[in-house]
Amino acid sequence: MSLEFDPAALRRWCDRQFGPADTPPEITRISGGQSNPTFYVTHGDRRLVLRKQPPGPLLKGAHAVDREFRVLRALADTEVPVPEALAFEPDAALLGTPFYVMARLEGRVCPTYALPELAPADRGPALRDMARTLGRLHAVRPDAVGLGDYGRPGDYFQRQMSRWSRQYAASAADPIPELDALRDWLSAAMPEDDGAVAIAHGDFRMGNMMLHPTAPRVIAVLDWELSTLGHPLADLGFACMAWHSAPEEYGGILGLDLAAEALPRMDAFVAAYHETAPVTAPLRPFHVAFAMFRFAVIFVGIADRAAAGSAADRDAADLAPLARAFARRGLAVTDLSF
Repeated sequence: MSLEFDPAALRRWCDRQFGPADTPPEITRISGGQSNPTFYVTHGDRRLVLRKQPPGPLLKGAHAVDREFRVLRALADTEVPVPEALAFEPDAALLGTPFYVMARLEGRVCPTYALPELAPADRGPALRDMARTLGRLHAVRPDAVGLGDYGRPGDYFQRQMSRWSRQYAASAADPIPELDALRDWLSAAMPEDDGAVAIAHGDFRMGNMMLHPTAPRVIAVLDWELSTLGHPLADLGFACMAWHSAPEEYGGILGLDLAAEALPRMDAFVAAYHETAPVTAPLRPFHVAFAMFRFAVIFVGIADRAAAGSAADRDAADLAPLARAFARRGLAVTDLSF
């Protein structure tokens, strides 16, 4: 297996952190993922997961493994299930980029909301537990876990629209007319800031959940690189995109017979969220359309990294058309009411 770093350097680092092992570490790159390269590492009797920044030029603030490590540590003693964060290494000279390691958990990662890996009777409970997990995250007060300065509170949607619009404008790819139109609609439909602030995951979807090996419940929320202080309805809107995107569009369930597949409707998912979340304003089409705008810009970035040869997944170039697809889906959401 070809690695982007020297395994001997990782062994020396692990020896310092966890004690010497008799054999070199076993390292396996985890397939999938479009951002921070991720590896299984076995060092002696320790089973670890290593997350590092990708090589190559990066956009400012992107691939923030230091923030991932910080939020995992902060949530360790809360009701939000997260892996145990063990050690962070800021020195890029060791493995080429900064990285951290966490304890490896045993469970199931299901990439799509259709959940074909699960028995039909478990699909609804798994999705509802995912929603309740998001509610538990939003119930954690940032100040109480040392994350009061994890982002700027207030005017979240305005600031995020500015950030993602700038990132889209900085892309080397050709403009996408549908994405331009969605950006303009969102800017015009911006709700007034209501002061709601929560720890926002930023990429809360089924593919970033780890389920129990046999039970339909979440045992870990993964991939925190986009986390910040934000509006809770941004996370909820993002989690609800699957009901407005097709299976070939990153695992959505739009067009499926939900009853036949034993999958809940979006309103049941939202109701499960409110079982554990603080009271918020209602979820509106703006919040889902905003999430689709962000996701479309993320896919623009994936396409840029694929063109530069620095994407974490060799199939990244195949995902480039999803930027236009999610822009179109976002425009369709703007015509709905819920």
